[in-house]
Amino acid sequence: MNKQYYVYIMTDAHHATLYTGVTNDLKRRVWEHKEKLVEGFTKKYHIDMLIYYEVCEDIVSAISGEKQIKAGPRQKNRAG
Repeated sequence: MNKQYYVYIMTDAHHATLYTGVTNDLKRRVWEHKEKLVEGFTKKYHIDMLIYYEVCEDIVSAISGEKQIKAGPRQKNRAG
């Protein structure tokens, strides 16, 4: 049986902040975010709602998918 990897996107309750990550155990990782078990960005910004994931056959394609998502267009802040 081949190991699966997941690229996932999570957000906060207001859908204001996004987090993209890679894991080999999506259920455990989402639970860790919800329970605030890991210090850092997701705990600080209350990121605990899974909104997207995709399954990858290997870690290289999972990391590639994560980088592709992170490199996507971002809304720029403009004054006035």
